Amino acid sequence: MISFDFMAVLAEWPLLLKGLAWTLGLTLVATPLGLLIATAAAWARACGPVWLRRVLGVYVELLRNTPFIVQLFFVFFGLPAAGVKLSPEVASVIAMTLNLGAYGCEILRAGIQATPRGQWEAAQSLALTPVQTFTRVVLPPALQRVWPAMTSQIIIVMLGSAVCGQISTEELNYATSLIYSRNFRNFEAVFIALAIYLALSIAARKLLTWAGPRFVFGRRSA
Repeated sequence: MISFDFMAVLAEWPLLLKGLAWTLGLTLVATPLGLLIATAAAWARACGPVWLRRVLGVYVELLRNTPFIVQLFFVFFGLPAAGVKLSPEVASVIAMTLNLGAYGCEILRAGIQATPRGQWEAAQSLALTPVQTFTRVVLPPALQRVWPAMTSQIIIVMLGSAVCGQISTEELNYATSLIYSRNFRNFEAVFIALAIYLALSIAARKLLTWAGPRFVFGRRSA
């Protein structure tokens, strides 16, 4: 007869809490950095010189068409061959940031390209600089258009942090693996991790949906 013992896993709550903290910490650092890269890259791909568009096109296609775990391994195991040694945590943040930047770039570029040409021309008629035009006229409504998709991508990157345990980053999945290696309660440990990730995703989506119109792009009419 099959019996489950969830308390054997929950008894390791300090380890689960530490893993949860690392997952949240990695996400909280990688998200704003990734959004900054996405914004700069989207502007450059939409409005920049041809050579810069091509360079960024290579970056975007490379990151969007390779597995995240391979990108992570390249940062952690590949860069030391070039003399750049990173801790597991720093390597995880870099990989997550670059990944979000590449996907976010294309999401935001779609929002920028949907901006009516008349808005660009109106900003120019008011003698706004290109930077002012982008940051004040184009970017806020573009972010509003694509924020649901950007929210989903941020959550995907957060969930992708589960593979960072492969380079010994002590995130939630790493903690789960450590727990069931001690007590052999695989089903219970993975089930609890699944529940935590689900709760994290729901909470993150609600938080980002709430924060977007208040702190990212402001309240605007559709």
